[in-house]
Amino acid sequence: MKQNKISILSTRPLQAELINMAAEKNIEIETISFIETKAIEDDSLEQRILHLSHHQLTIVFTSMNAVEVVSSYLSNKKIDWKIFCLDSTTKKLVKENFGENSIAGTADSASNLADVIVNQKNISSIIFFCGDKRRDELPDKLAKHNIEVNEIEVYKTLETPHLITRNYDAILFYSPSAVSSFFSINKINEQTILFAIGSTTANEIKKYSDNKIIVGKKPEKELLTGEVINYFTTSTIHHS
Repeated sequence: MKQNKISILSTRPLQAELINMAAEKNIEIETISFIETKAIEDDSLEQRILHLSHHQLTIVFTSMNAVEVVSSYLSNKKIDWKIFCLDSTTKKLVKENFGENSIAGTADSASNLADVIVNQKNISSIIFFCGDKRRDELPDKLAKHNIEVNEIEVYKTLETPHLITRNYDAILFYSPSAVSSFFSINKINEQTILFAIGSTTANEIKKYSDNKIIVGKKPEKELLTGEVINYFTTSTIHHS
């Protein structure tokens, strides 16, 4: 393996063990957050969520942030919701906060999750807990199939751009918002490889860059980090 240290930028925090694991393989990972999420703290929102908790409903989560906010308002209150959510971290949080039996379906992207809901055939309306920067794929697809989408905004995403002054061998992106934030003030050299946690994030990258994009096999930041480490430790050609 080439002796020059590989330099990686992660656009959100990573666990120390992942950074240390990379360092053992001569890969330096720097973490800089390009977005910040803030829960909406509002009495009327809390009352609305508490009211919904008393009813049998079909609920949709496409974000771990939304799960965290809604569950914080409910404080382990027992609910009778049929929940559709994204795989990985979002599913894990739904399971922890609402129980595994509440999960009616999962998918690896919002668009595929909409297909899962449509294929149920008996769903006429859903409650979609989301952030202010939510994507259109899921609500648009459900609306085309005459499924009523009731959106409830529970958190806001704030872009926090930082000017990058060094070149990286690779940059890891975990959301379209982070991509937008990064490229709002940064340019990259054409050799930098861009890793995206999913296809939606990859599509956002394509708006700003023609660089090589590698999409993670599953939407989990730990797995994406592992794929980056594997890529640079198994590639026979590295650039400095």
